[in-house]
Amino acid sequence: MATIALIFPGQGSQSPGMLKELAAAYPVVQRRFQEASDVLKLDLWQISQDETGSQLDQTAITQPALLAAGIACADILRDECGINAPFMAGHSLGEYTAL
Repeated sequence: MATIALIFPGQGSQSPGMLKELAAAYPVVQRRFQEASDVLKLDLWQISQDETGSQLDQTAITQPALLAAGIACADILRDECGINAPFMAGHSLGEYTAL
């Protein structure tokens, strides 16, 4: 069996509407964004889905959105797909997600 590693992206990989399809299929996406939203006292999911992307490019929004997105994707791979990655790495902000 192959060993799997996950690599998480850094700032700049965000895009308006990101994870929309995954959120429809996997409730964990909304949960992770809600956890971040509760801490930040703003609706991070709504901001990330705004097609104009006006707020999503602000560092204070982008970084927690990418963190929530990366954790949600890792959760899906582990819990829904049975993929356990013993190694994780990231580029820039993605290093925090990998922790």
